[in-house]
Amino acid sequence: MNIVGVRIKGLREGVRLSQKDLGAKLGITQSAVNRYENNQSEASYQTLLKYVDYFDVSLDYIYGRTDQPQGKLYDFKPKIDDNDDMRLFIEMCFDPNSPMSGKLKDTLLQVMKGGGES
Repeated sequence: MNIVGVRIKGLREGVRLSQKDLGAKLGITQSAVNRYENNQSEASYQTLLKYVDYFDVSLDYIYGRTDQPQGKLYDFKPKIDDNDDMRLFIEMCFDPNSPMSGKLKDTLLQVMKGGGES
């Protein structure tokens, strides 16, 4: 089995995205995602860069040259969009009427974005 298909499928499944949802986020079709994951076609370099940027991993990881997602140059810091499902989940978990919940929620969102409190 081709390591590229295994790795990109593992990345997608690791964040529980459907092929359709990942395709929408990367600007490619669901059928293209399926073909790449099942080694029916090879993703272009530009498409692989979209995977690399979205999942914050190295090309070395995708190509199986290392088992460390961050490769040799990167620290793993997943990107959290303001419209991200995780942000919505965090918003739902806290009571909006509690001032302490608000502070905890804001702190958690800052941590998710990679920033700490000043």
